[in-house]
Amino acid sequence: MKRVWVMTLAALSGCQGKAGPELAGDLSGFALPEATARPAFSLTTLAGDSFDFRARTAGRLTLLFFGYTNCPDVCPATMANIGAVTNRLPSAERREFDVIFVTTDPDRDTPERLGPWLAKFDREIIGLTGSAAQLEAAQRAAGITVAFRDDSTGNYNVFHAAQVLVYSPDDSAHVMYPFGTRQAEWGADLPKLLTRWSGR
Repeated sequence: MKRVWVMTLAALSGCQGKAGPELAGDLSGFALPEATARPAFSLTTLAGDSFDFRARTAGRLTLLFFGYTNCPDVCPATMANIGAVTNRLPSAERREFDVIFVTTDPDRDTPERLGPWLAKFDREIIGLTGSAAQLEAAQRAAGITVAFRDDSTGNYNVFHAAQVLVYSPDDSAHVMYPFGTRQAEWGADLPKLLTRWSGR
């Protein structure tokens, strides 16, 4: 049976820190129990085009994150930390990998809202959306906890996985990065991730 890396709701809030799973050697991410294949799912770009995740990102370092623009803390902090590093990279290096943000709140995260929100962090981030069924299928394919909506208040919140999934050039995930990974850690790890598990 394929093993997947699923974080509990306590971990989603960032409470786990760096005291849980074993760190992946000289990387700041956590080593997965075993490598998992790049998942297959299809969503829609902000321009309205179909995006086959496995086919479009094959052979490339890919950072995948599920979240939403109304998130009060996890999503903006995570994207800001990644964007602070990616925006400093030379354009040739930035073109070597993809950062993909999948909304877990398609009702509010329209292309008109999600596009400018992502651009604040890095204009090269690929934003994806889809139907509720498609987004659930994508999260299940990635092996993470499926997001759910809390309608107890008028301005609802969406509880979602907080980790960044990293797919290496060998089309497998070997590590994941929890909420709270710092800019310095992303800056140190991205060059390593480009060549690790790639055959270079």
